[in-house]
Amino acid sequence: MNPATEITATEPAWWTGAVVYQVYPRSFADSNGDGIGDLGGIISKLDHLEELGVDVVWLSPIYSSPQHDNGYDISDYRRIDPTFGTLEQFDELLKGVHSRGMKLVMDLVVNHTSSEHPWFIESASSTDNPKRDWYWWRDAREGFEAGEKGAEPSNWGSAFSGPSWTLDPATNQYYLHLFAPEQPDLNWENLEVRSAVYEMMNWWLDRGVDGFRMDVINFISKDPALPDGPVPPGKLWGDGSQYYVSGPRIHDYLQEMHREVFDDRDAELITVGEMPGVTIDEAKLFTDPARREVDMVFQFEHVGLDHGPGGKWDYKGLDLRDLKTSWNRWQKGLARTGWNSLYLNNHDQPRLVSRFGNDGVFRYESATCWAALLHLHRGTPYVYQGEEIGMTNAPFETVGDFRDIESINHFYEATGPLGHEPGEVLRNLRIMSRDNARTPVQWTAGEQAGFTSGTPWIGVNPNYPLVNADTDRAAEKSVFRFYQQLIELRHRDETVRLGEFAMLAEDHPTLYAFTRTGAGGSLLVIGNVSGAALSLPEDESLADSARKGTLVLGNYDGEPAADLRPWEVRILRLT
Repeated sequence: MNPATEITATEPAWWTGAVVYQVYPRSFADSNGDGIGDLGGIISKLDHLEELGVDVVWLSPIYSSPQHDNGYDISDYRRIDPTFGTLEQFDELLKGVHSRGMKLVMDLVVNHTSSEHPWFIESASSTDNPKRDWYWWRDAREGFEAGEKGAEPSNWGSAFSGPSWTLDPATNQYYLHLFAPEQPDLNWENLEVRSAVYEMMNWWLDRGVDGFRMDVINFISKDPALPDGPVPPGKLWGDGSQYYVSGPRIHDYLQEMHREVFDDRDAELITVGEMPGVTIDEAKLFTDPARREVDMVFQFEHVGLDHGPGGKWDYKGLDLRDLKTSWNRWQKGLARTGWNSLYLNNHDQPRLVSRFGNDGVFRYESATCWAALLHLHRGTPYVYQGEEIGMTNAPFETVGDFRDIESINHFYEATGPLGHEPGEVLRNLRIMSRDNARTPVQWTAGEQAGFTSGTPWIGVNPNYPLVNADTDRAAEKSVFRFYQQLIELRHRDETVRLGEFAMLAEDHPTLYAFTRTGAGGSLLVIGNVSGAALSLPEDESLADSARKGTLVLGNYDGEPAADLRPWEVRILRLT
């Protein structure tokens, strides 16, 4: 990172005023009729992204992969999977993105590879293979024979259900996989592993890509002892996260990565670390420009607030006060050092308007209310495909409608060993499954929502005749146009980019209000996060400010009423 890009410098980093758009390629647009989105489909929609006004396009993995986890199990980091196209098409896409003034960011998945990657095939071939130590191999637990129940080297559970250890019968040892068995974890203690990763990253940057979003990058450093973790109530396996979340050498590895990959390159690059379980104090270290690690992090605190005691699949709903408390902590915590990533949607989260909003009569209002609240915080906003037209969760009817390995594995574990009632498990899957974000983008009211001329790999949401890009962009109330205006506001207003944040009415159950104050003046943002009209608290100064402020952007037409209407948001300039 060049010192000139530090956010505290005279010239703030370019990404303080940028908006990123995430493309999940297999669900974005299909150009060849095989039912799976591809590079040709992305190329055909670049004008849509340019018109939206985004600055960066982030691609979820398009590398060669057996697709056990939709591309997050990579078998060759330097090849494009034939499902998505060719390297020549990638170069065409990169050229098209750059010619429109946008940047392209690749997904970097280096906590693990595919079990079909040549590195792992070599590593698994014998206990004395030179690449054996490229992955985590261990004997059975003392006192057990390999293959016996309870013989796993530690009790860690996988993120995708079941144990995080799988026995390789050929060598009679277990290998570690924090995710699926087809995703063995790389051993970053091995210098050869790290060097191979850095060489690959440099290869892509030399090709012209503009940076990386780094998948679960704070998992790469593990306590080499790999000890047992506590077993949470209602779970079959232990939680080993204390031994690999932001592990003992994580800062060493990221600083080494920066030296080997980014130090001598153009300061216009961007690095984003996806970091489940990261704390504010850790995030300050990761994103402090002086430490040269990453530019910003994805934290997960706010997207876990609607989880019940049983975790993600124990849905309890959102208490807005919890969200305000969480976001306020992160805004304050990274106000002087570091930088926030702002998101509510991505490929791993259900659709925002269904999860936290109203996907029925107030779909437009709640989609735009949440958009404004998110984008007016201090940080870099991320838009996930379909979010800009208000796409909703899908009405999955049976487990056979799902494609996500996490969702399917959970269903069978919950209804099998854990003995839960299938209907209740399906209810929570409909709300929280990652597949909600992975149904095809709805482009038109035509067959298969204009996504494909064939049979889509996962069903199109049946509401596509009403919810689609063509209809939305032609509508009087257009979610797309509202996102355009939000993005343009960030581009032109220094207060939106860099102004100080102050939360107001933190204890109010449905009012979300805050100010941003900076060289460009002061802004007041007020949102009614409910389907009922809301009177502003008369005993607080914000009511007076709201009456006197000049409306910059809102999601209702006409003069602002005294009360906030259902899901109304107003961005006001204060004098």
